[in-house]
Amino acid sequence: MCTRKSTTNSLDEYTDTVSSYIYFCEDSIIPTCTRLLISSSSSSYTFIPVSPTQLHILATPHPPPITPLTIKEEEVNRLFKRLNTRKATGRDSVSPSLLKHCANQLSPVFTDIFNTSLKTCHVPACFKPFLIPHWRPAIVPVPKKTKITGLNDYRPVAVTSVVMKSFERLVLSYLKDITDPLLDPLQFAYRADRSVDGAVNMALHFILQYLDSSGSYARILFVDFSSAFNTIVPALLRDKLFQLNVPDSMCSWITDFLTDRQQFVRLGTHVSDLQHISTGSPQGCVLSPLLFSLYTNGCTSGHQSVKLLKFADDTTLIGLISDTDESAYRGEIDRLVSWCSMNNLQLNSLKTVEMIVDFRKDPAPLPPVILCDSPVTSVESFRFLGTTITKELKWEQNIRSLTKKAQQRMYFL
Repeated sequence: MCTRKSTTNSLDEYTDTVSSYIYFCEDSIIPTCTRLLISSSSSSYTFIPVSPTQLHILATPHPPPITPLTIKEEEVNRLFKRLNTRKATGRDSVSPSLLKHCANQLSPVFTDIFNTSLKTCHVPACFKPFLIPHWRPAIVPVPKKTKITGLNDYRPVAVTSVVMKSFERLVLSYLKDITDPLLDPLQFAYRADRSVDGAVNMALHFILQYLDSSGSYARILFVDFSSAFNTIVPALLRDKLFQLNVPDSMCSWITDFLTDRQQFVRLGTHVSDLQHISTGSPQGCVLSPLLFSLYTNGCTSGHQSVKLLKFADDTTLIGLISDTDESAYRGEIDRLVSWCSMNNLQLNSLKTVEMIVDFRKDPAPLPPVILCDSPVTSVESFRFLGTTITKELKWEQNIRSLTKKAQQRMYFL
């Protein structure tokens, strides 16, 4: 690793040089495996400790200005050492195995890069690829289901840099600490003491507690968004982050992270034309689920009898209804449609379904819910955050599903 001052003042060029040199070392110099010498039974190579001061290429004699988030070297070192070596290498060709085994040598360099990126509110080009052909990220179509019938059955997942994912995890922890006290209490993703199980339990608690009253029933709308992460508008997200007390510099960094991206789709040996993207947050990035949660934080119910539960992009509207008065429930659906329209989110009326839980004797047929000029399909059961819920609120179907999955796992053992 170069121990002299950087020959360029550009963060993009410097980060590109570091990543390229690491790839060169791994590919041409550093063996990919350890071989034993018969004479001495020692490793064919040895990692030589390097003084951290030699690697601080971006360091200056003057203390840097205080920034809202300052990353420490030990944090980067700890993240690198915890990397899963089985994970895929990003488009920068820097493998998690190399970062893990060379964490002590590389963490000072990338700590400087991370902090300089935060200070300048600019994501290095080889992390958020821009104008550098070798670093452009591929979007890999991942099937959502076993039987593919169209392009919508694929999930576009970005193959991103392992280094950038580590950087994102540090930003993720920082954002969670800032925003958690201000988030909607019915948002269950990326929050302490909240989980998928908590969201399911809360939904069932609302329903069962309300159904104790005579003449009551519940209508549950399981909302589906079309390409939820891909429709985030960075300018709108910036305003929402600022309202959640996120520092302006971090808002600018996130805006830069999401805009001016270049990408193509790769399927086997085939690649698409290059596309310029300045909307959305790539699936496969560490920050994307949290950013979507923050983006939709303002989408809440305004009526006590209607609960809006969220887990990242999974949104569920629960209408607790008495005496067939559905005005509040249908009014909240209209508000949801209006909010989505103002925030560039597209409701998928074909995949949005409704389940009615009604224990009344001989209830009259209920009129369907209309969403985007189309009636919503009514279902008798739904897989809600991994748990199958039926309109009778019984567990037999969920137990059968779990048993089948366990048998499939045991077969492979």
